[in-house]
Amino acid sequence: MPEVTARYLPGTPCWVDLMAGDQQAALDFYRDLFGWQGEVGPAEFGGYAICSLNGRPVAGIGPQTVPAGEPPPPVVWTTYLATDDADATRAAVDAAGGTTLMPAVDVGTVGRMLVASDPTGAVFGVWQPLDFFGAHVVNEPGALTWNDLHTSDVGAASAFLGAVFGAETAEIAGMPGHLGIRVEGRTVGGVTGLQTDPPGCPSHWRVWFAADDTDSTVDALVKAGGTVLAPPADGPAGRSALVADPQGAAFAVITPA
Repeated sequence: MPEVTARYLPGTPCWVDLMAGDQQAALDFYRDLFGWQGEVGPAEFGGYAICSLNGRPVAGIGPQTVPAGEPPPPVVWTTYLATDDADATRAAVDAAGGTTLMPAVDVGTVGRMLVASDPTGAVFGVWQPLDFFGAHVVNEPGALTWNDLHTSDVGAASAFLGAVFGAETAEIAGMPGHLGIRVEGRTVGGVTGLQTDPPGCPSHWRVWFAADDTDSTVDALVKAGGTVLAPPADGPAGRSALVADPQGAAFAVITPA
């Protein structure tokens, strides 16, 4: 069973979450699609819900907070990269040409977090674990299985990951145009250009969830009000599809080869 029992190395995707305009609707949607269990959390954490799969934390879903008079932001999945020191990582982000969007803050006793963007505009979170290290299960149906950065400048994005997290990038065998993000010799994610994204798409991190059967998962998503952005297709890593939930949050599903 692919259960994570120790902290993630710095630079490794360790958590994903979604800030939804309708939190309860999102909780219901992902419960039905992936079998997640989750409920609105305590008020001191803004109602943030830790969703679990078979009793193990797998992802977060919270409510959007929209300042009065401003339009709601897009609903997106955010990838969090692990760090041992959120404040040092913030300084490294700024020094490497990134932008801090939310400075490092404590989240109770569970950890310390910040939100930033790289020089190409791709937004990501940073998580320094205390009592909570991140996803407890990965690489099984219904759980996170991959995170990749789709960027307008692969070279600049790769250099940024190296400067901030000490990560290396290298070509992935059999996948031209895709670089693997390597942390201490292990591939933990990917970097690619925007060539497969719609014209005008900004740089972003894409979240991938594993599925027993990509086609049936996509069918269930459509019946629940989701949208197919790229239909199921076979590729080097498996059969995958790009979809969006009913509130517009895009993600990929894949049945690994």
